[in-house]
This record gives sequence, C-alpha cells and structure tokens, in this order.
Amino acid sequence: MELTLSMYQSFGNDYLIYDCMKNDYELKPEDIRHICDRQFGAGSDGILVGPLQMFGKMGVKIYNPDGGEAAISGNGLCIFAKYLKDAGYVVKKEFTIQTQSREVTVRYHNEEAKEMTISMGKLYCGQTQPVQEAGHESVRSEQVPVTYGGEEYCGTCVWMGNLHCIIPMKEISKEAVCKIGAQLEKSERFPDGINTQIIRIADKNNIYTEVYERGAGYTLASGSSCCAAAGVAYQLGLTDPCVYVHMPGGVLTVKVDEGMNAHMTGSADYIGRMILSDEFLKKYRIG
Repeated sequence: MELTLSMYQSFGNDYLIYDCMKNDYELKPEDIRHICDRQFGAGSDGILVGPLQMFGKMGVKIYNPDGGEAAISGNGLCIFAKYLKDAGYVVKKEFTIQTQSREVTVRYHNEEAKEMTISMGKLYCGQTQPVQEAGHESVRSEQVPVTYGGEEYCGTCVWMGNLHCIIPMKEISKEAVCKIGAQLEKSERFPDGINTQIIRIADKNNIYTEVYERGAGYTLASGSSCCAAAGVAYQLGLTDPCVYVHMPGGVLTVKVDEGMNAHMTGSADYIGRMILSDEFLKKYRIG
C-alpha cells in the first residue's frame, strides 16, 4: 500500500493534505497521531482530509495532531483552498468549502491561489453554543475569570464554528498562553475543550496575539483564532472593524462586518509531497 501526502504552510501553521480521491485507505486517529509526530513521524500541525462530500457539498475534514477532529481551521482552509487550485479541483475564482461546523466562502486573489479571502461566517460573541448552529434550545453567555501571575483577567467566549476564549492583557507571551490555555482546555466548564487566545491591543487597527489550540497546544498562527480575537476586540470597543492581527507566524487581516461576520485574508505556500515508507507503515500498523 502507498500513502501520499502533500505539505503546505500558512503563517507557520503546517498541515499535511491527505487526498481521499487519490488514497483508498481511511486514516484512523492513531494513524494521524503517528504521522503528525514531529520526532518520529512526518511532523505536522494536523491533517486535512478531502475533497469529500459533506452534507451534499464539497468539504474537508480537519484533524488535530492528537487525532481528534477540529470543527474548523482558518489557516487549514487557506491551505486546503490552495491545494484545490493546485490539484485542479477548482477553477472558479470564488467557491465554497464545507467543514464539520459550517460552510465558508473562498475568493482567490490571484491565479496561483497564494492569497485568498475567506468569509468565515458569523461570530457569536459571549456565547458557547449558539442555537442557530448547535441546535440547542438555549444559549449561555460566558465570561471566564482567569488568574495569571497573581492578577485577575476576564476572558470572553466566542463561537465561530469552534469555541474560543479571548483574554485581553497588557503583556502577552508564549508562557502565559500555554499555562492559561492548558488550564481552560481541561476545565470541567468546557467538556469539549476550548481554544485560548491572549491579546494585546496596540491601537484601533492592530492586535497582537498568542494562541493555544485545543488538541494541538501552542501554535504560531491560527486563522479562526484571529477572527475570534478581532470579533471580541471590536465588540468590546477596543478596535475598528478591520484589523491586522499579529501572530508569531505572521500578520493576518480580519474584517468584521455589521452582522458580526468575519472575513479573513490569508495566504498559503506549497512545501512538498511525500510518500510514507513501507517501513513506517508497518511499524505503526497503518493500512
């Protein structure tokens, strides 16, 4: 058996693409963990499986390196959109992609599909389970108290196909987000986990952020996190509707419209193609 994957990156967020039209085998969670392992495997922030039919539409399944499925990923969608163009699956300038939680619209900025704007959908600020998407009868507003370095902070939950907690701070760091993120991810308050972003507002048009993702840990960049951070900052009156979100991996542009819909402009680069060796497949009993 031969398994082929393509690697792309978006702002330092690297994903492997497993084209299910070209590979017959269905990856299992343990397979994904072994492949994504940076010491003993190929190394990746996750695996994108597609194109496939989801709810009757062209879609992608997004897997974290722990083998769990993610509802949505902004950088993952940038990467998958470029792959669809590179592989010849899409020729239109504008099209839609279905994820586990919602449908998004992609618009390419150039023929190479290196840059694109993705309409990520509505931001539900201060909510954990919006009735419109989760199908629940009620909606709970969430303000999350957080203690770090002996100081109290207030985080705001935002739902945009996945759940985030945004915490404004005067100073941000990798150490801080990892400590806070690990606590929130394991909290009984969020049984399905939560993504954590600590943000520093530089001015009305610039935000700095550090991100800890559910199922992945610390990451250099996250598109959905940037959208969540921009939405909360705008709702709190800290920024204008269009902001540059500065991450360790680069700068993403996010615009939030009057209906609290987030539109992110990002980019993606092709790194290469790999074939997993028979030795690796046999060692981890893949296939």
